Amino acid sequence: MKKNMGGADRIIRLVLAALVGVLYWQGIIEGTLAYVLIAAAGIFTLTSFISFCPLYSLVGLNTCKVKN
Repeated sequence: MKKNMGGADRIIRLVLAALVGVLYWQGIIEGTLAYVLIAAAGIFTLTSFISFCPLYSLVGLNTCKVKN
């Protein structure tokens, strides 16, 4: 897998995942919506750590600045 996510993209995903975690912990989101958002937050966290987004590769998007 070739990296296709830049630093800003990774930070935004991690912040969103943390926000969802806090909202769930505070009881602000619950039920089915909470489970869907927690799953999305998990995917955001995983893709941030590996710097690869499968959806980006499908549409040909690359936010990673690679030195040639």
